[in-house]
Amino acid sequence: MDLATIDHLLTTTRSVRKRLDLQRHVEPEVIERCLDIAIQAPSGSNRQRWHFIVITDPQVRWELAELYRKSFAEYIGGQTPDTRRDAVRDSAIYLADHFHEVPVQVLFCYEGRVETAGVSAQASVYGSILPAAWSFMLALRARGLGSAWTTLHLRYEQEAAALLGIPKEYTQAALLPVAYYTGDDFKPAQRTSASEHTSWNSWGGSTKSI
Repeated sequence: MDLATIDHLLTTTRSVRKRLDLQRHVEPEVIERCLDIAIQAPSGSNRQRWHFIVITDPQVRWELAELYRKSFAEYIGGQTPDTRRDAVRDSAIYLADHFHEVPVQVLFCYEGRVETAGVSAQASVYGSILPAAWSFMLALRARGLGSAWTTLHLRYEQEAAALLGIPKEYTQAALLPVAYYTGDDFKPAQRTSASEHTSWNSWGGSTKSI
């Protein structure tokens, strides 16, 4: 196992927006293979109650993108300008404007509703679908495709469910726009050191013992 290759994959799987190739066709078998990899992810009690909706029909993509754009307009309108985040803001606006042009949209869903449930039940449902979505993103990245983690359409989850015929007992978790990416590679993002966010044995603790 080549640790350098694995580390590179894990540290360079970005949310891709402006570098999504909106013109290049994405082969269905590539999506299917990446989903086969995704279902190897853990799920609560090994129930595997996930469901993936792959959206390629232009009209359906457009209608789902309209829900995304409507939610995005509300989200961006409530933000305070921050020059430090202008690049992220610009790329987010670009994605919203072009969401319908991305050749594939993949919606990750899981059986169960937890709006009124306790923390444990909520963690179980989301912890059973989000690892699969992340594995899917990694599998795409390894094959030269990019994606972006989005949840903004969930402001209009019921409208999306009606559009796609999703049963009421399923929770939508993440909507990933998928396309080949332009350019050669990605670099690790600038992050603060993990040590600044890590405690040992108690909150704020620094005594390391195994």
